[in-house]
Amino acid sequence: MTQQPGSWPGQPRPPAVMQPKPGEAWTPERVEPVPGTEFGLVQLRVAPITSGPAVGSLIAGIGSILVATLVLCFGIAGAADGWGGVVAGAFALLGALVGGGAVALGLVARRQIRRSGQGGRVRFTGRGVAVAGISCGGAGVGIAALTLLLVLVLQSS
Repeated sequence: MTQQPGSWPGQPRPPAVMQPKPGEAWTPERVEPVPGTEFGLVQLRVAPITSGPAVGSLIAGIGSILVATLVLCFGIAGAADGWGGVVAGAFALLGALVGGGAVALGLVARRQIRRSGQGGRVRFTGRGVAVAGISCGGAGVGIAALTLLLVLVLQSS
């Protein structure tokens, strides 16, 4: 009976792992031999992924700031004619809804990022993006509310 180099009688050979080609997305992170067989269990390395809710939160937060700017523009433009408060109020409501959504998405993203990467799960990144989305959403809501208050004061005088 001939033995293969590096093996002993009664002991299985270690599994052969194909070497990845340069630039390949799927590279083995760990190989565990399956006892009693010549097979092995390969755990692949997965690159971290930017959290989708974090990106959505940032986009919605920036949108709420832009809508808050419309509150100011339409409110001042229509303050003299009497329609500025109504139009500014409609845009302020839209800005508050979008800003609230940005804050909610940012909080969901932070929870997703904190819980990721444990027990073989995909690891998400983007904590800073989520915090920026929460900040922009809160700022958009605040700017819209203060601008609406300013427009109502200007319209009543």
